[in-house]
Amino acid sequence: MPPVIEVRNLHKRYGNNVAVDDVSLTVEEGEILGILGPNGAGKTTTVECVEGLRVPDRGEIKVLGLDPRRDHAELTRRLGVQLQDGQIQERLEVAEALELYSSFYPEPADWRALMDGLGLAGKAKTRYAKLSGGQKQRLSIALALVGSPRVAILDELTTGLDPQARRDTWELIEGVRSRGVTIVLVTHFMEEAERLCDRVALIDAGRVVMVDTPAGLTERARIEHRIQFRPSRPVDDALLTSLPDVSSVTRRGELVVVTGNSDALTAVTAVLARNRIVAERLRVEQASLEDAFVELTGKRPDATS
Repeated sequence: MPPVIEVRNLHKRYGNNVAVDDVSLTVEEGEILGILGPNGAGKTTTVECVEGLRVPDRGEIKVLGLDPRRDHAELTRRLGVQLQDGQIQERLEVAEALELYSSFYPEPADWRALMDGLGLAGKAKTRYAKLSGGQKQRLSIALALVGSPRVAILDELTTGLDPQARRDTWELIEGVRSRGVTIVLVTHFMEEAERLCDRVALIDAGRVVMVDTPAGLTERARIEHRIQFRPSRPVDDALLTSLPDVSSVTRRGELVVVTGNSDALTAVTAVLARNRIVAERLRVEQASLEDAFVELTGKRPDATS
């Protein structure tokens, strides 16, 4: 099947600033594609071009076979969008907003169920202006999903939410995907990307650095693992440094710290067992998606590019 979203050689400039520089990517049906990058990398500009909110200087975009600019009216009936900084009329109540937006679509979702699922039932009669930042964010998510979209684009999905609300929202998004909705998720939360995304596109300085699964990005970054333990009896460093999967051995008081590749743990525990040494207080620090992000872009996720 053709990709649900196809972006080819997208370019967008603001004056002398190139925001998006020859970006190409695809999103397959039913997947969650995460878009990661430091602040100012071009993530939001890219998705706003996909949504039809911005006109690219050049490049080709297809969403469900439609051109976001030429077929904008048709696409808006199939596309749900949660903007990074969206606003609605301040006097509108939560329930009023959801009921109003649901009336725009031929087959809307149950807006009451969305309101309950996002923890807004107790704020049904509260005006938008009186909501907290996190509550406004939840309402924005609900409005993006109320039209039962085939594709949802969520920009900074859980910014402003507390940890429990963030995890509740993740469960909601997993439920949405299970119903066949394709999702593009712009985020700087590494845990969010690892939890939700099938693939991740790293964007830096307007260019796609790499696209892979979260685990694949971590593997391709070639970040070494670290194993820390207290040996039950003295162990010679040479016993460990002789292993091909181990790159270094250091000491931290009574602890031994071994650095190596993804097979180092198996190699180290095997050689210790053969020498009847128990690895007490064993701790393994594996590379995370955030580690891969820093390795591949040279920046922290919240850095300004």
